[in-house]
Amino acid sequence: MKKLGFIGCGEMASAIIKGLLNSGFTNITDILASTHTDKSASDRSKTLKITVITNNKEVAKNSEIIILATKPNQIKNVLNEIKEEINGKLVVSIAAGVKTSNIEEIVDKSPVVRVMPNTPMLVSEGMCGICLGKFATEKEEKFVTDMLSQVGKVITVPENQIDIVTAISGSGPAFFYQIFEDMAQAGVKLGMDYEKALMLAIQTGIGSAKMTLNRTKTVPELVSSVATKGGCTEVGVNTMKELNSTKLFEEIIKNTAQKASELG
Repeated sequence: MKKLGFIGCGEMASAIIKGLLNSGFTNITDILASTHTDKSASDRSKTLKITVITNNKEVAKNSEIIILATKPNQIKNVLNEIKEEINGKLVVSIAAGVKTSNIEEIVDKSPVVRVMPNTPMLVSEGMCGICLGKFATEKEEKFVTDMLSQVGKVITVPENQIDIVTAISGSGPAFFYQIFEDMAQAGVKLGMDYEKALMLAIQTGIGSAKMTLNRTKTVPELVSSVATKGGCTEVGVNTMKELNSTKLFEEIIKNTAQKASELG
């Protein structure tokens, strides 16, 4: 197994590391990470059971694949710090808004893969979109896909679609949380206990998601199979149509994608 070096060891990096170790994709001796302070390095080392240090150059030097997991505004400085240690190694970036071309300007002809992850990686139910830099090949694509598949699902998209990925799956968890909250609060207004109403919404979301993943019908057909003519579900679906829920989500995704494009 190739040695992995994580520059940055926050929540996202930790989620990936946990998934890789729990799945047997790699082992603790093949992962090295860096973080800002001695305390955070010690804390992460105890939690993850891996070596965590405060020296980015040492991590890059002693790794075959480098995962950039720092804040976007730190990427340029970090790359300039470690560029002499990269020497053609695969660079994987999970920094939001940082284009592959911006990384390639510093790391010369090293293959670069950009990743848009999301927070459900923390429970191994993540959704990642990846795109390849101009020097990355199917070999690098396969490795990154296999790696991230340990903490969820992965799709490859052109880089000009990565902002759409950000809007749908990167920001998407917050939208679903808001939907769960709105449904629960609606139940409360009708007289139900909040926690019971929230559980109804959450479990219905989980079950509906699984049925959609395993569908043998189109999504509109799934809607129709529940919203039978003359029934109460049809009233609810018609209310969504009257309030133009389709337009609402078009605006949500469009505005979020626009903001994502401005980050880069």
